[in-house]
Amino acid sequence: MTEPMDSGANYRQRVLPYYQRWESRWGYAILLGRTRHFGWYEPGGSPWAFGAAMRRMEAVAARELAVPAASAVLDAGCGVGDVARTVARETGALVTGIDGIEADIGLARRRSARLGQARGGTRFLVADYHALPFATGSFDGLYTMESFVHSAEPETALSEFHRVLRPGSRLVMFEYSSTPPHQLTPEANRALRRVCELSAMPAMLTLHHGRLERLLTDAGFVVEATLDATAHVLPMLRAFAVLGALPYGVAERFGYGDSLVNAMSGVEMYRHQEAWRYSIHTARRP
Repeated sequence: MTEPMDSGANYRQRVLPYYQRWESRWGYAILLGRTRHFGWYEPGGSPWAFGAAMRRMEAVAARELAVPAASAVLDAGCGVGDVARTVARETGALVTGIDGIEADIGLARRRSARLGQARGGTRFLVADYHALPFATGSFDGLYTMESFVHSAEPETALSEFHRVLRPGSRLVMFEYSSTPPHQLTPEANRALRRVCELSAMPAMLTLHHGRLERLLTDAGFVVEATLDATAHVLPMLRAFAVLGALPYGVAERFGYGDSLVNAMSGVEMYRHQEAWRYSIHTARRP
């Protein structure tokens, strides 16, 4: 088992090794085109249509932001930029994507240059959302897409989000929360901690259901809505669990289950659905 997670800058250095693991690189590339977020599914849809589902989730982000054309929007944890490109196309905004993984920023820039942009636009920078390199009041909207769970200092990050948003701007967060340990079986609690530690997601362990809303309020935001979207992402998780069951089962039998982090995460989180939720939080900077 991994060592307990630490905090701050030392912890954030562990995010890059997780994404550099051979399983992460090949798994995300083969299955998701290196995009790293869940898709939005409606009843009856094929769980294997990953690309279409991810584009739907990205369109939900654009709709929830509800910014006018030519707005300045920040994507905090942009990865290879697929969400930023969809938001720019759907809204006509200029989306600035930041990420701490330099290789992903390079790929995001190349993809945007190759694909072009009919509406809006994108730019990508290497930066840390705990210390944003932007002036106060630089943006008309901000979102996270499953990136905030990597924060070891949620209060610091939310303070930065509040600082760089203009008054009246909207913050939208697509994030996981967890069930408090005392409400889980020991098996489910062990699985949750294992997933969070190996996937470099400390915030998921501290953001119990409802806590992110309280932190947003403490940071000066007005929480407008929280949507439990777990049912809309479960088909994709089930597909991951099916794909990961055999390799993870074999590795686990021989004591190497931790070496297949993503396969383990898909199997264990689908098995222990009571341990987590996937929610869309919408807040406004007064």
